[in-house]
Amino acid sequence: MPIIKSAKKAARQAEKRTEHNVQIKKDIKTALKAFRLNPSAETLAKAQSEYDKAAKKDLIKKNTAARRKSKLHEMAKAAGIKLTAKTAKKAATTKEASAKKTAPKAKAEKK
Repeated sequence: MPIIKSAKKAARQAEKRTEHNVQIKKDIKTALKAFRLNPSAETLAKAQSEYDKAAKKDLIKKNTAARRKSKLHEMAKAAGIKLTAKTAKKAATTKEASAKKTAPKAKAEKK
């Protein structure tokens, strides 16, 4: 057990963060299981959303999330799921947002 006050606080914070991270991972597994049992556009969107949330919170790496979402998309295609305009639009929006993040920002010119 920690003796120093700051170490005690760090231990409490680590415990809370661990619980939170475990819950996010459970949500991913639940969404993935739901998609595998009932492949549909809604369950696909839910699973992809869970991966995006985990990547946003740095629980998993961005490329790991992208790779897993790609596998989901392959499974959906094999199951014969037609992507609706809503899910396609959402995917396009996600790609645009990531492109904006990676694009260098233009510096304002001084006059």
